[in-house]
Amino acid sequence: MKNTEESTAVAARQPLQAVVLAAGFARRMQPLSDNCHKALLNVGGTTILGRIMDNLLHVGISDVTVVTGYRADDVEAFVREHYPQINLRVVHNADFRTTNNIVSLSMAFDVMDFDADVVLVESDLLFDPSLMDRLVANPGTNVALLDRYRTGMDGTVVDVRDGYVTDVYPGDTQGEDFSYKDKFKTLNIYRFDKSFCQNAFRPMLHTYANDIDDNVYYEVVLGMLSNIKAHRISAEIVEGERWAEVDDPNDLAVASYQFEPGRRSEILDSSFGGHWNFDVMDFSFMRNAYFPTGPMIAAMRLALPELLADYGSAQSVLNEKMSYFLKCDQHRLQVLHGASQIFPMMGRRYHDARVTIPSASFGEYARWLPNATVYPDGPGIDWTALSASAPDFDVVVVVNPNTSTGTTLPTAAIFDLAKATPNTLFWVDESFLAFSDEQSIVRLLEEEPLENVVVLVSLSKSLGVPGLRLGYVYSCDAEVTAAFGAELPVWNLSSPAEYLLELLLKFGPAYERSLALTRSDRDELRTALLDESFISSIPVSGGNFLLLELANPDGDFATRLRNELLATHDIEVKNVTDKFSDRRPRIRVACRTASENQTLLAALREAVAVL
Repeated sequence: MKNTEESTAVAARQPLQAVVLAAGFARRMQPLSDNCHKALLNVGGTTILGRIMDNLLHVGISDVTVVTGYRADDVEAFVREHYPQINLRVVHNADFRTTNNIVSLSMAFDVMDFDADVVLVESDLLFDPSLMDRLVANPGTNVALLDRYRTGMDGTVVDVRDGYVTDVYPGDTQGEDFSYKDKFKTLNIYRFDKSFCQNAFRPMLHTYANDIDDNVYYEVVLGMLSNIKAHRISAEIVEGERWAEVDDPNDLAVASYQFEPGRRSEILDSSFGGHWNFDVMDFSFMRNAYFPTGPMIAAMRLALPELLADYGSAQSVLNEKMSYFLKCDQHRLQVLHGASQIFPMMGRRYHDARVTIPSASFGEYARWLPNATVYPDGPGIDWTALSASAPDFDVVVVVNPNTSTGTTLPTAAIFDLAKATPNTLFWVDESFLAFSDEQSIVRLLEEEPLENVVVLVSLSKSLGVPGLRLGYVYSCDAEVTAAFGAELPVWNLSSPAEYLLELLLKFGPAYERSLALTRSDRDELRTALLDESFISSIPVSGGNFLLLELANPDGDFATRLRNELLATHDIEVKNVTDKFSDRRPRIRVACRTASENQTLLAALREAVAVL
């Protein structure tokens, strides 16, 4: 609650005016800004500047001062042509290449009549009109729109206490030990009282910009003034509304995701990752939601500066460290920069071999072994048929549990078949086995070595660290192990990934607890989903994911469901309909935390009801 002396009825406010800062050269936006002002870039069918003008008009603001610099004529022409109802004042900052926004704002204030409160907006922002409503409705004298700081943000951040901005930290003050944990990002959208602008902000801006430093942000001055009780700034904190600051081409992609909901699936499909940039709850990528633990992340954070400044170890050292974690013979291991590193090698080695792979599985197998025969997992594998046909192949690939279906085979049965079929190589992918009740075949191979088994594991899933790219390949055949090792680079792991490998020895019990929690959450989610009428079936899964066969027979239903979840709920799921020959609509959902799983369940109900 704001103090009552600040309260002012919205209806009693004087008309508002606005300042839009659009002078910057936008070096970080090059090459997109070489021939176009970044405010005139198109996002979702309209320009950034056009959205800003629409939002100003939305709250009745028609008196607008625009500060121009780079491509000034283009900016002015756009506003005059497309917004003739705007009472436009243009102020030109001829020194836009060498000065910062403190000069632009000071120049605007020097020519303005403060007969109305001022809304300040920077020209690289996209935001929902509702944010402008909240800015205007806030009863504070001076107001800043803020959002909780999260990955991908940069620029000025602030502290908030008792509803007010207390400290302002421009980007150049955020040093090595700076913590963003409790900080808020300024949207660079403010509302200022007219008397504050005229009597405090304008004179101090003018003095600082002209006599002290013309190459700083105006937030430097704002920070000084906000510490004075009479000038303090109320914090209006974003609560789910869309906004994006476009400083570089990456930001433009994020803005497109935010403001073009119909393209969200296209954007995510083209990225194959990098989802930290998007405001999405991702149930398509499978990872352990309970690992690494908080203490592990704290240890990584402390070590990160030193890790970034150093190389990782030689492959033999990495193999030794991995062997400590797996409790196996280090000479049978090759540590991988993610399991995907092995597939080109696999494709070259077995290019002319007779290979069989499971259907509805990880796509890299079909990509690198395009001539392989497929055996069905529909879901469910006919183990008797596979066992009978195994001698007819040079290589039998077993993904256990299988990536799309969760089908899990008994480890002992795979071992026994390999032992009984010595002329066939069994390629066993155990990337999700940690989430099942089965033991790794490595345990059996350590007791009774078989040279016709290769084990591949991506640790990204079970350790919850896909960003660090960590995995391994294991074989009792020294020639196979050496052949894969010969193709690895001299520095095969990043230092952070190697350090995590060291930490695993200290956090073994926590790792086991995280796997147990995941199994429990997965089973609870399956039980809950089976009660829903829109679900036809959910096979038992040994992975940290579930395959949902949908009751709607429409082959495109899974596509429409995924798009609806993204557009309306910011939730991503995996449409795997095309992986099955019967084309029944299916989606795959990874298990996250119990509360997030409940969010998914509620969103599925709402989305299905709409479709």
